[in-house]
Amino acid sequence: MKALGEDAPYDALTPELILDGLDTNGWQTTGKLFPLNSYENRVYQVGVYEEDREFDIVVKFYRPGRWSKEQILEEHSFSFELVDDEIPVVPPLCRAKRSIFETGKFMFSVFDKVGGRAPNLEDDSVLRWMGRLIARTHLKGAIRRYDVRPQIDVQQFGFGPSRDVLASGYLPEGLSDVYDGLIQRALSEIQDRFSSRSDFQDIRLLGDCHIGNVLVSDDTMCFVDLDDSVMGPSIQDLWMLLSGDRESMQRQLREILKGYEQFRDFDYSEVPLIEPLRTLRMINYAGWLANRWNDPAFQTAFPWFSTQRYWEEHMNHIREQISAMDEPFSI
Repeated sequence: MKALGEDAPYDALTPELILDGLDTNGWQTTGKLFPLNSYENRVYQVGVYEEDREFDIVVKFYRPGRWSKEQILEEHSFSFELVDDEIPVVPPLCRAKRSIFETGKFMFSVFDKVGGRAPNLEDDSVLRWMGRLIARTHLKGAIRRYDVRPQIDVQQFGFGPSRDVLASGYLPEGLSDVYDGLIQRALSEIQDRFSSRSDFQDIRLLGDCHIGNVLVSDDTMCFVDLDDSVMGPSIQDLWMLLSGDRESMQRQLREILKGYEQFRDFDYSEVPLIEPLRTLRMINYAGWLANRWNDPAFQTAFPWFSTQRYWEEHMNHIREQISAMDEPFSI
């Protein structure tokens, strides 16, 4: 059985189409075109010139069928709100009051090229700095809700992706029933924990707040990608910065919250959601791969996906997470 995603969705995205799309929408390209690392979307560094000046921009072509135009516009609007409050993010560039453009069957957006390095999260001062910036984004994110972008919930980020895995045919023979029973158990645990804390506030989040989406340059730190921005609890934007054993993660979270609470109160009842959210991300990730496996870029980047070893390790990680959800995460 073939995977659920579209076969080679970017085959029609030729260099000529990319450059023509930019030229048609107000950029004058030099012919320079360099692909950047990205799997979900296709992202390029492109040379342009303007007023006798040559420089590079970054162009993101959205995966067909993933987001609607309305969902992308909601994300862009959030970016513009953050910029208006001088919160460092990289927003899409506009031409004729538009931030989404089209060429062929593709929607795309354009961004300034921003340099920098990943933050050093072993430095407590950097953790506090991250906490301050995230708190400021959350203050803005709590002002209003998304109307059409997703909300983190067990159905959309857990049950749906696990069904996709089962339907994909990429589970090795004999593992489907074991996988299904294990995932159902994990999702039941997650659902119980979400239900027991149903009073937490859902806000607009960065959504995928890891060090790959943060750049540090001189005395500036900025968020560079809101493509996965969703509604959810505040802790979602914090737990992905944590690493190591439980004691190390608890210490890191304490430092982050020292910075966070300089700008926004934190609801400590969300802390027990860390391991359920981590488990949900693991399940969702496997479903994401199952849905994208027909894309040749995924088969090159993730050749281990359909192997017996990967699925056995994945299920062992889920078993570990079921145990971790039973251990109090306190700070």
